[in-house]
Amino acid sequence: MPVFEYKALKSDGGSTNGRIDAGGRKDAMRMIEDLGLTPLKLVEMGEGNGSKPASKQAPSSPAAATPLKGAAGLKLNFNSNKVTFAALEDFTRSLSSLLTAGVPLSRALTILYKECPQPAAAAKWKEVHDFVIDGMPLAKAMERAPDVFPKVYVAMVEAGEAGGFLDVVLSQIADFQAREKELRAKVMSAMMYPLVLLTLATGVVIFLMVFFIPRFQALFAGFNAALPLITQVIVGASNAIRHQGLWVAGGLVLIIWWARRWIANERNRRAVEKVLLRAPVVGPLAGYLAMARFCRMLGTLLGAGVPLIGGLDVARRSLGYQTLIDYVAEAIDRVKKGETLAASLSNCRGIFPGSSLEMLSVAQESGRLEQELLRLAVVTEATLDRQLKTAVALMEPLMLFLMAGIIGTIFIGMILPIFELQDHIK
Repeated sequence: MPVFEYKALKSDGGSTNGRIDAGGRKDAMRMIEDLGLTPLKLVEMGEGNGSKPASKQAPSSPAAATPLKGAAGLKLNFNSNKVTFAALEDFTRSLSSLLTAGVPLSRALTILYKECPQPAAAAKWKEVHDFVIDGMPLAKAMERAPDVFPKVYVAMVEAGEAGGFLDVVLSQIADFQAREKELRAKVMSAMMYPLVLLTLATGVVIFLMVFFIPRFQALFAGFNAALPLITQVIVGASNAIRHQGLWVAGGLVLIIWWARRWIANERNRRAVEKVLLRAPVVGPLAGYLAMARFCRMLGTLLGAGVPLIGGLDVARRSLGYQTLIDYVAEAIDRVKKGETLAASLSNCRGIFPGSSLEMLSVAQESGRLEQELLRLAVVTEATLDRQLKTAVALMEPLMLFLMAGIIGTIFIGMILPIFELQDHIK
C-alpha cells in the first residue's frame, strides 16, 4: 500500500507532519481530514511495509519532512475540451465566496472540482488542487494552465496571495470578468451585421463568377470580335475561380499563415500595432477599449489593496497591444522615481487624453484615485459603445455600396458586349 507523507494544519493553528498508509491520494486526504487536520502538503513516498494506520501514527518532526517532489513532476493533461469563460467566472466567484466564509483553500478547491458539472473544467480545477496540496502557491498552479487562466488573471491572484487578500482579489476578478464579457458582447453584436453583409457579398460574387458568367461565354465566343476590357477582366477572373479556385484558396491560406508568422515577430507586431492605432476609425476604437480595460483593472486592484506599482504592472498586461504596454512600462519607471500617476502617463497619449490625465491628477491628490479610475472606465465604455454604433452605422451603407458596385460592375461588363454587337449590326 502506498505511503504518503503529509503536512497539515491543526485546529489550534499549529502545523504537524506525518506519514500515512492509504490506497490513493483521495483516501489519504479523507483519512487526514478524519483526524481533524487540514492538509497542506501530500507527497507519495512509495510502497509501504505495513506501517501503522494514520490514527495511531505519531507525527514526525518538521526536520524529517522530505523535500517537495510531487509538484515538479506533475503535468497538466490538456484535452480537446475547452474550459468555457462562464465556467472560469463561476469558479472565480465561488472560490472567493468559500474563502470569505473561512473555508481553507485546499478544501474549497476540493468542493469546486467535485461539484463542477463540466468535465473539462472539473479536471482543470482538480489539477490546480493537486498542485496546491503539493505546496505550490495558487498563482503558480494556475500558471501551469495558460489555456484556462490568462496572464492577467494569474498576476492578480499572485498579488492577492502576496498581500493576504486573495478572497477580495478573486471577487474583484469575477466582477472584472463580468464587465469584460459584457464589453466583448457589445463589440461582437456591433460587428455582426457588417460581417453578415461581407459574407453575403462574397457569396453573391462567387455565385456570379462560377454559375452566371460562364453562360455568357458561349454567347461571346460567337461574336468574332474583341470584347471590351472590363468584360475580358471579368471573364478572366471567372475562369481563374472556376479552374484554379483550389489553388487560389490554398494561396490565401498560405498568405494568412505567413502573415501570422510574420506578426508573431515582436518587432513586426509593434510596427503593425502602430499603424493600427493611427488608423482613422480603428485607432480611436482600439484606444478607447485599451483605456477602459486599463482603468477598470487598475481601479479594481487598488480597491483590493494592491499597491500602485504592483497594480500598474498587472494592469498594463490587460492592454492587449505591446506598444501600449511599453508606454505604461515607462510610466511605471517614472512612478518609481516619485512622479504622480497622471504625469507618468502623459506619454501614453494613445490611451489617455489630456482631460483624463487632469482628472486622475486631481483624484490622486484628493485620495479618490481608485473611484476615479472606475468612473473613467464606465465613461470610456459608454464612449466606446457610442463610437462603435457610429462606426457600424457608417459601415452599413458603405458595405451596401460596395456590394452594389461589385455586382453592378459585373452586370455592366456582361451586358456591354451585347450593346456593342447591337450597334455593329445597325
